[in-house]
Amino acid sequence: MEKHVLITGTGGYIGTSFKQYIEKKNGNMPQDLWHVTFVSMRNENWKQLDLSEFDVILHVAGIVHKKEQPEMESLYMDVNYKLTKELAEKAKQDTATQNKKMQFVFLSTMSVYGMVSGRITKDTIPAPANFYGKSKLLAETSLQELCDENFIVTIVRPPMIYGKECTGNYRSLEKLAKKVPIFPKTKNERSMLYIENLNEFLYRVMDKRVAGTFCPQNKEYVNTSNMVATIWKSYEKKGVIIPGFGWLLSILAGKVSVFAKVCGTLTYDKEMSIYEELGDYQIIEFGESIHGSKH
Repeated sequence: MEKHVLITGTGGYIGTSFKQYIEKKNGNMPQDLWHVTFVSMRNENWKQLDLSEFDVILHVAGIVHKKEQPEMESLYMDVNYKLTKELAEKAKQDTATQNKKMQFVFLSTMSVYGMVSGRITKDTIPAPANFYGKSKLLAETSLQELCDENFIVTIVRPPMIYGKECTGNYRSLEKLAKKVPIFPKTKNERSMLYIENLNEFLYRVMDKRVAGTFCPQNKEYVNTSNMVATIWKSYEKKGVIIPGFGWLLSILAGKVSVFAKVCGTLTYDKEMSIYEELGDYQIIEFGESIHGSKH
């Protein structure tokens, strides 16, 4: 079925990757073309759009990866919460006027749980510990209040996203791995999500118009030292994983943020990420994803 998708934010990693993914899909299904449009949220021009022209809004614009200072709280709340609420309210009003259905897909975050280590289960209650997580959870609540049979709300809480051209902690770890020939052995597990698996997930929830809150992840948990070894292999570099240096990682975690983020254990229970109505969106396995993420 032909579909018109509006993506908020211009030049963002996830939005751009999803558009490219859809363009590939379009080549395989010319009878069911999806049309993707971007809109900037940095000014108020978006308010002039008739949002009823779209079947889906993929809202990925937001504030993330900034050092949080007390004076930053209002910025997080204005962009991640209030702007999301305002956009959704306009989308619902525009589509109601035209008697149409709309799906609003909101990219939230694992940070709504406020955990830096441990395992998150379906019974874990969100308790955000920073402005980013708090603003995203408030946005989720405002969207759920708007949800009905004609305004379908899909909330996505991904763990760390990585892939080709990504920024953030994965790219920092990859740069480090390319420079060093040794790395301490870790016993940790991380939930992560390869960008192509996220794209396939987003495609499926839009295609089936599924409402709800979702926590997609790769099939496999990621062990940091194994990830470093896999990065070495993808670049045809030789390296050695050395056991018995957990103390070194503890020191590094206290001094270098990337170690604190990727060397601890933080996972979603795997049962949280299996959705029968969507099928197998985890189409790329770990080794292939690391090779596909080469910068």
